[in-house]
Parts: sequence; C-alpha cells; structure tokens
Amino acid sequence: MTVDNGVRIIAGSMVLLSLLLTTYVHTNFVWLTVFVGVNLIQSAFTGFCPAALFLKKLGFK
Repeated sequence: MTVDNGVRIIAGSMVLLSLLLTTYVHTNFVWLTVFVGVNLIQSAFTGFCPAALFLKKLGFK
C-alpha cells in the first residue's frame, strides 16, 4: 500500500470516528472533523503531512 492510500484511510477513519463521537459522546468532537479537513487542505498546499511521515516510518512506500 502506498503512503497516499494510507493517508486517505487514516483521514476517512478519523472523520467517521469523529462523527460517531459527535453523535454519541459530545458535540464538540465535531472539531476533530474540522482538524482533519484543515490538515488535508494545508498538506495540499505545503506538502507537509504528519500522517505521511508516520506511515513512512512504518514502512509504507
């Protein structure tokens, strides 16, 4: 699996997790969704993605 696919899996999982937490725990967990979205946008402009760095250390190609 490539790093790009791994980043998409992590981002999608985080969005789904935040939606579940927002629904069943507390409405402020919606900010996790905002954080994921902002991080994806900034990584598109800057090329810096913390999730990609993490996945590269795990051995993704």
